[in-house]
Amino acid sequence: MATLFFKCLLGAAAVLLIALLSKSKSFYIAGLVPLFPTFALIAHYIVGSERSMEDLRMTALFGLCSLIPYAGYLMAVYVLSYYYNLTATLSLATVVWLGCAGLLLVAWTRWSPLLIANSL
Repeated sequence: MATLFFKCLLGAAAVLLIALLSKSKSFYIAGLVPLFPTFALIAHYIVGSERSMEDLRMTALFGLCSLIPYAGYLMAVYVLSYYYNLTATLSLATVVWLGCAGLLLVAWTRWSPLLIANSL
């Protein structure tokens, strides 16, 4: 129960930091806060402690590839914000993220066995 409470506090602190930064003259830094690798650190620790270092490397490589859907989302927000209101922009950008993430998963499941075979 204490760990769940601690995780909630971390989430609340991140939201508070984003809210404070969004009101400052350096508002753009608010976009950096969600990219702190909190969950990546947790995932990498768990994979690294329960599986092989090769699996950790594969997890890190997939994490690097997962930047592609995020980049698609950010590009969509940038472009769509010229044409649509906030709700439509964020909704459509989320659809772009989902599409890119789906394509990434299809591509990864198709080509990751080749990466594994070539690394041995």
